[in-house]
Amino acid sequence: MELKDQRDINASPEIVWAAILDPEVLKACVPGCESMTGSPEEGYEAVVVQKVGPVKAKFTGVVTLSDIVEGREVTITGEGKGGPAGFAKGGAKVTLTPEGDGTRLSYDVDAKVGGKLAQLGSRIIDGFAKKMADQFFARFQEAVEGPPEPDGTELDGSDQPKKGWFKRVLGG
Repeated sequence: MELKDQRDINASPEIVWAAILDPEVLKACVPGCESMTGSPEEGYEAVVVQKVGPVKAKFTGVVTLSDIVEGREVTITGEGKGGPAGFAKGGAKVTLTPEGDGTRLSYDVDAKVGGKLAQLGSRIIDGFAKKMADQFFARFQEAVEGPPEPDGTELDGSDQPKKGWFKRVLGG
């Protein structure tokens, strides 16, 4: 399954880059992630619980960052084993481009599954993989920007734009 998309994030490329390398941001953004430890240099170990159709599994695996062009692009690759449910592996090539006062984050995702998961059929798997990618990047955008207000503006009550939790931590 392959998926290409992009998001415009209201933050500088430097803040977006720092967020995409932060294990706490990654943990918060991966749907079903129970734990993530490690570093960008050594890779991360992760535990993720997911339900795909009738199959629910706890995946343990590794996430690595490669093809790093500092501040501009990175490939995030993950592989997890879910016991009898099978395995899942995939990656996302992420590219950051300055866009006005913010950053355009483009991604190209590729995912594969095996075992019982593969028996569910490509329509279910493709839909699940698209949903996971959409959720990850929506959560990532919210972690950096802050939640949108119902009317689409992002105000914190003082007529100032809200900051995502990651921007607050950085003081950006």
